[in-house]
Amino acid sequence: MEISTILGLVFGLIAVLWGMMLKHAPLTSLNNPAAYVIIFLGTAASIFMAFPMSEVKNIPKLFKILFVTKKMVSKSQLITMFMEWASITRREGLLALESKVDEIEDNFLRNGMRMIIDGNDQEFVRDVLMEDIHATEDRHKAGALIFSQAGMYAPTLGVLGAVIGLIAALADMSDMDKLAHAIAGAFIATLLGIFTGYVMWHPMANKLKRLSKREIEVRLMMVEGLLSIQSGVSTIAINQKLAVFLTPAERAKLTEKEATTSE
Repeated sequence: MEISTILGLVFGLIAVLWGMMLKHAPLTSLNNPAAYVIIFLGTAASIFMAFPMSEVKNIPKLFKILFVTKKMVSKSQLITMFMEWASITRREGLLALESKVDEIEDNFLRNGMRMIIDGNDQEFVRDVLMEDIHATEDRHKAGALIFSQAGMYAPTLGVLGAVIGLIAALADMSDMDKLAHAIAGAFIATLLGIFTGYVMWHPMANKLKRLSKREIEVRLMMVEGLLSIQSGVSTIAINQKLAVFLTPAERAKLTEKEATTSE
């Protein structure tokens, strides 16, 4: 479970509801079906208009990415793994890694390993893997853009909802109490539009971009590691080459782990 997404939604709801209570705004005013229809159905309509169906149908998968943590090998584990493979390769040759292929869970890494074991040229291996990475980046950008666009449309639809509410409220001005209540209700659509746009859709788009960046960095590490193994470099050289992908804190932790293991 991606706990930060859950916490963000919970804190956002608490902020709005608690703020309304502190301002003595009645929570019952949120019971406004028309506002929900205008904001959520209107945002959905805008998304369908803005994106082809081939991309819109991926929205459930995008929500899964946002709420379920994707299992991915850590950068430190990846370095340790490549150092082990480099050691095997220098002792027994590339073909000795064939027994390791089926143990690899990541499809990208497994396909890359098969290519170098099959004896493909380094440039060919790099080109294929980098094209795969670029295609993945494009898919990720398209997914994030859906949420980013939803965040742009929702607040504007909130204004539209407020205008519709005001039209309905001003249609009958005979009862001032009812008029005041109707005007207050008209702005619920604006509240929902701003909330969904800036507390849900835009932050979700940003999270998808950050998750994509993390995955791409891991894949770039895999490319460098695979090509290094194919070149027959030493375990120390692989460690130095891949360590540049780590933060200083991660490097220190990896160094400490290696020192403990060697003792």
